Amino acid sequence: MTTQEDRTAATPSPVADGATASGSPGSFGPAGSSGSTRAITPPRTSTRLSLRSLRSPRRPRLWFEVLLIAVSYWLYSLVRNAVPEQKAAALRNADWIWSLEHTVGLAFEQTVNQAVNSVTWLIVSMNYYYATLHFVVTIGVLVWLFRRHPGRYAAARLALFATTAVALLGYYVFPLAPPRLMNGGGFIDTVLLHQTWGSMASGNFKHMSNQYAAMPSMHIGWSLWCGLTICALASAPWARILGALYPMATLVVIVATANHFWLDAVGGMACLTFGVAMSYAWYGALPHRLPRRVQRPGGSRLRALRRPPARAPELTPRAEAGSAGD
Repeated sequence: MTTQEDRTAATPSPVADGATASGSPGSFGPAGSSGSTRAITPPRTSTRLSLRSLRSPRRPRLWFEVLLIAVSYWLYSLVRNAVPEQKAAALRNADWIWSLEHTVGLAFEQTVNQAVNSVTWLIVSMNYYYATLHFVVTIGVLVWLFRRHPGRYAAARLALFATTAVALLGYYVFPLAPPRLMNGGGFIDTVLLHQTWGSMASGNFKHMSNQYAAMPSMHIGWSLWCGLTICALASAPWARILGALYPMATLVVIVATANHFWLDAVGGMACLTFGVAMSYAWYGALPHRLPRRVQRPGGSRLRALRRPPARAPELTPRAEAGSAGD
């Protein structure tokens, strides 16, 4: 005779026997057992999860980033130089830009160009500045982001790449001659005059680059990207000051060497605005708002496994006496 204590209480199952996770009674799972359940992820949810995974910052890989930057710069140079050199249209556009600047009362490029050219050591230094720093500083900031801010690296890099990509469109739709190539503009080609290697579009290198791709100025687009990134993320005050001064110095250089109008700088700023907007649309935040570090998948679980088990609190003598008296 079975007593009441020997009976096992039946607990209701959340899914009825013979029902699958979809709620259809009488159907069986893949294994053929009527009591098994399986979570089914809807296709829309799976797509959202995949998209969210792609839009989440990941830890950059060095070999991939080096390859990506090298290929991207090569493609940029290839496409920029492949733009047809529409000399007649570029000269007409340069005359129109120069006339527009006179209309608004800000046609100061010729004055700056001739004044700085009178100081030989200064203009030669600016020639080398123009030829090298836009590449050296940009790569340096990318390396700094990679090492110190890996969680923000991908978003900042996307802004830079999108800025460069939209600039290529500007070279196609608006060919523009730099001031030093204008007819009767009175500008001095400082690289040609002082025989310094200051521009891939002048002197001995003029056949290696498109000379009529001055709008927009990527010297300004890239230097402003570097300056904003440093000002937003650097902790040292002197670094933030240098970051703020870098695009300003670049503007003086591109005008003094007669490689750009100041309106070309405005075009570079517009391209950077587009690039930052693209990065924000993809990652949902500005680069400096993202976490500094990217947590590796499973990192929290590994830390939980490595953490020593919590020890039970030791009873004080008073507590032991109280428990003994119970």
